[in-house]
Amino acid sequence: MSQNNEPGRLIWLTGLSGAGKSTIARALSERLQATGVKVEILDGDEIREVISPELGFSKEDRNMQVERIGYIASLLTRNGVDVIVSAISPYRSSRDRAIARSSRSFEILVSAPLEVLIDRDTKGLYGKAIRGEITGLTGYDDPYEEPIGSHLKVDSHRLRLEDALSLIEEYLNFEVSNV
Repeated sequence: MSQNNEPGRLIWLTGLSGAGKSTIARALSERLQATGVKVEILDGDEIREVISPELGFSKEDRNMQVERIGYIASLLTRNGVDVIVSAISPYRSSRDRAIARSSRSFEILVSAPLEVLIDRDTKGLYGKAIRGEITGLTGYDDPYEEPIGSHLKVDSHRLRLEDALSLIEEYLNFEVSNV
């Protein structure tokens, strides 16, 4: 069995609930696997359910969730696995720290206007927030800090999934060739 000494890539998809992070993560994972790449998806909702059920939605708890995801991702990437993170990860400082744990990391903002997110509302969260049943919904009545600097923005309301995947693949290939 040969060993791969090259670390895997960390592809961190961040954005508000309903923006399309999980959909893009699943499709990108399928594309990478089809080319023989070892890949894992770390979905924020799944990690919260399995590894972090004790965490709430305070800033401290959200930061701890992001730190945990970043740590798990770093373990996988250092062993040659590409990791796609799909997590809101609302606060820039904890997201930056988590992403920095992996040596080959790419941050991608998946974005759509609030009106589109409310219309999509697959989890019913925006409806609950509008009715006052919940508070602290990221991007609605709790802050979301967009990435700054060098990153890719995918406007999921303007792009078909296929086009979004092509854009991401071009970004990853460009970044790798310019290292």
